[in-house]
Amino acid sequence: MRRAILLLAPSFTVLIGIFAIPVLLLFVVSFWSVKTFRLQPDFSFAAWQRFFTVYGDLTLYTLAVGLAVGLFCTLLGFVFAYAARFKAGRFGDLLLVATLITLFGGYLVKIYAWKSILGADGLLNQALMGIGLTDQPLAFLIYSRGAVIIALVHFLLPFAILPIYAALRNVSETTIEAARDLGASASQVLTRVIVPQCLSGLFSAFAFCFLLAAGDYVTPMLLGGTSGSMLGQFVLLEFSTNFNWPAGSAMSFGLLFVCLLVIGALAAMGSRLMRRSPGAAS
Repeated sequence: MRRAILLLAPSFTVLIGIFAIPVLLLFVVSFWSVKTFRLQPDFSFAAWQRFFTVYGDLTLYTLAVGLAVGLFCTLLGFVFAYAARFKAGRFGDLLLVATLITLFGGYLVKIYAWKSILGADGLLNQALMGIGLTDQPLAFLIYSRGAVIIALVHFLLPFAILPIYAALRNVSETTIEAARDLGASASQVLTRVIVPQCLSGLFSAFAFCFLLAAGDYVTPMLLGGTSGSMLGQFVLLEFSTNFNWPAGSAMSFGLLFVCLLVIGALAAMGSRLMRRSPGAAS
């Protein structure tokens, strides 16, 4: 036991030094104040009060976008991973490699690609006008909430596919065949055999995409316009332009705490489903 602690000590030291201590210091700063652009190390709830009163509605909207992106990524990721695992045969590994290759594409490149697709002179508008479905470009396609969600789903989808596929790899085909032999329909095999055994992968995929989407600020800045703004943009504004670090810190941790509550609630629901599911023990 002592030897294991000694072996893990360097890793824990690095983790505490580069993660825990800076995060703790930033949390402490959220209770400070700013006077004439200078941090005052006093104790105040002004930053937290501003977060709840000024940015409460924007926080809820940010959570809604994160939930939508997480749900879309999890659903599409499950469909793709299921096809790669059970339907694609020897091409399943090729589909997985294609998923990994998409991770090498730059984040900003994907955002600007969607700008060129959804813009007034973009490919989608030109195609719609070319086939006669519209006479003029559709302005709502870009600089909107929908554009933000589409771009985030495109970027985060590979991060949902990989954990779901890893979980599906642990689903034995023998178990599936046994369920079919016992008279289970295709939907029953999916909902009572396959899904319960990959709930951990589904939860990981959703949590990862949800947290990344809720904390993003680049995509809404470039594609959201005024109607698609998210809390991360204002966190950046408080830290950089306003030099109001207490406000930015309170907004960051406020969003983090709310996201953790959502994740905790979903984890509790998933644990309850695992206990109730007849396929969980298989």
